[in-house]
This record gives sequence, structure tokens and C-alpha cells, in this order.
Amino acid sequence: MTEQALPVFRPLLDETDFQAARAALEMGWLGMGSYVGQFEEATRTYLEAGDRHVVAVSTGHAALHLALLVAGVGPGDEVITPSFNNVADFQAILATGADPVFCDIRDDTLCIDLERAEALVSPRTKAIIAMDYDCILCDHDEVGRLAARHGLRVIHDAAHAFGSRYHGKRIGSFSDIAIFSFDPVKTITCIDGGLVVVRTEEEKRALQEMRLIGMGQPSTLMYQNRRAWTYDVNRLGFRYHMANLHAAIGLGQLSKMATIERTRRAACRRYSEGLAGLPAVRIPRSDFEGVVPFLYYIRVPPEARDDLRGFLQERGIDTGIHWQPGHWFTLFKDCRKGDLGVTERVGHEILSLPLHSAMQDADLDRTVTAIRAFFGK
Repeated sequence: MTEQALPVFRPLLDETDFQAARAALEMGWLGMGSYVGQFEEATRTYLEAGDRHVVAVSTGHAALHLALLVAGVGPGDEVITPSFNNVADFQAILATGADPVFCDIRDDTLCIDLERAEALVSPRTKAIIAMDYDCILCDHDEVGRLAARHGLRVIHDAAHAFGSRYHGKRIGSFSDIAIFSFDPVKTITCIDGGLVVVRTEEEKRALQEMRLIGMGQPSTLMYQNRRAWTYDVNRLGFRYHMANLHAAIGLGQLSKMATIERTRRAACRRYSEGLAGLPAVRIPRSDFEGVVPFLYYIRVPPEARDDLRGFLQERGIDTGIHWQPGHWFTLFKDCRKGDLGVTERVGHEILSLPLHSAMQDADLDRTVTAIRAFFGK
């Protein structure tokens, strides 16, 4: 009997989401409207970020781009980022007119190596991107101290960390600027969407205008499913607003966070228990307490990775690579960088296994059994 294909990602969609989408469509207000305002307030509450402002946008990339702009990043500036990061971060930096500077990661966390990041700070450095990778969180206390020593802004790319806690505080509730992504494969999805969390009313207002091609019409009016027909334009803007339908689905997804948190942690623990003791496989150094994993990754010998991927594919098990390092891409190969020895190695070793919310134990065990079979155990 042929086994069912097992994708790397599968969104947790059920009647809650279908009803939310139907209600939004039947409302007939398809642009930015009441559901967007409700989604912003619901995420602010969930993030326990009562002293912060949240602004919903169309994608995680849009969130990164606007976060960099509101941080004052522009032409001639440099932004330090781990090379082991998503291409969205590098493109967002370029879109501001600034240059990415590639930093190495730590071998034990796969997050940015802050000692090496400090060595890369130059008179042009304007900001640093701190990216939480999968179930491992950055050393955000040290990120803050480094930024304070050099007068840098911090963009906390928390696309992998929605729902996680750092020293008991929700990710998104304490950083200089934090961003989230709600694309089709994230822990929760809005089909596509993003969120920027900022400290000040002034930053919120700038984000609200920039997401609406610079138009100064008030978001509070649009959250009533109305719009102004006269307004001023004072700044550069983009068509980055979140649509009502997407926000409605996001609200449905958010209502299932308790299930999502619990089942993703349980799945990762089952993977780690099943793969423990395999000499050729490195598993995340985490007990997954306090985090909501977006991925489950393993590290395998570079010479075995492609063969393992093929072996699993033959058994209907898909895998992913998160990520190819930024300095490998033609567009970014000449960017300034430090020693990227760890990144270079990890880029050839990393492999993402299927991880879904409410994933069946049989699918987890099937994947573990196949990996053990490949390595002869």
C-alpha cells in the first residue's frame, strides 16, 4: 500500500477558518477593514504587549521592510544580519537602499554570534537583525546590550517564534522593533500577512501611512469599514496593508493557539526522543519548554544529506532546507561579511523534517523509522 505523502508544512485549517473566511466574504468589505483592527488588538493581547503598538501588513517581508524604514535605515547604512537567515531579510535591507553585512551564527543555537556581530560594527552600521531560529531563541539581553553600546536599532525577526516566551515574556513584547510573519507555512497563517510591533505612537502612525501608499487617512476610520476620500500624503508608501479576509482567517487561527502550542511541542519532543542516539544526526538542543516551534530540524553529514532527502522522498516524506546562507546568492556574494565558518558548515548540514500542528504520532514515527533505516539503525 502506498503511504500518504507527508509534506514539510500543513496549515491547521478547520471549520473555524472556513466560517471566518465566509463571514469576511459575505461582509463584502474586502480591503483593510474591521477584521484588521480586531486582528491587531487580538495579537497585541495574545503577545501581552499592552504598552506596545501593533500594525498588521500584507506579508512578513513587508513587515521587515517597514520595520527597517521606521528604524531610520536608508541609503549608505549597513545592517548586520546572520547570513543564515531568510532571503526576505536581505531583500528588505536592499529595498531601503542599505547594505546587508553578513555575520556568522553560533554552532549550538544557530542564532547570530554576537561577539562576531560586534566585530562587524562600523560607522555605517544602523541596525542589527536578531533572528530566532526554529525552537531556539536569541540571547536578546545581550542583543540589547550590544545595540546600546553602539547606538543601534534592533529589528527582532520573530517569524519563527510567534507564541514563544523569553525569560517568561512573550516574544514581541520587549524588543526595540519586532516583526512576525503569517504566511501559508507559519505556525499560524493569514494566507499571507505580517505584523510589526513598535514602542511609540509616532512609529505606529508612520507604519500605518507607509502600508497605505503614504495616505494619511486614519486607520480607525477604515476599521469601521469606511474610508476617507480626502487626505494628505507626507511620506513614501507602499501597498502593504492586510486584507480583511486575511485578518479574519488570522483571528480563526489565533483562537487555536492553545492546541497549536501543545501539539507542536509534543511533536518535537517525539522527534527528539526517536532520533536520540543516532551518531550521524544532531537534533536541536531544546526541551521545547516555553517555545512554539515553527520547524523541526536535524543536522546530518553534508555528504549524506541529498541521499537522505531522496531516501525519504521515495517513502513519501518531504523535507526542506532552511536555509541557503545569504552570501551564497549571486546578488549578495559581494556584501561585506565576517568569518562565516559555522554558517558555511550548517548550510550544508541542515534539514527540516515535516512538522504540523496536531500532527499524528504515526506520521512522526514513520519519519523517525525512515531516518533510522537510512543510517542503518
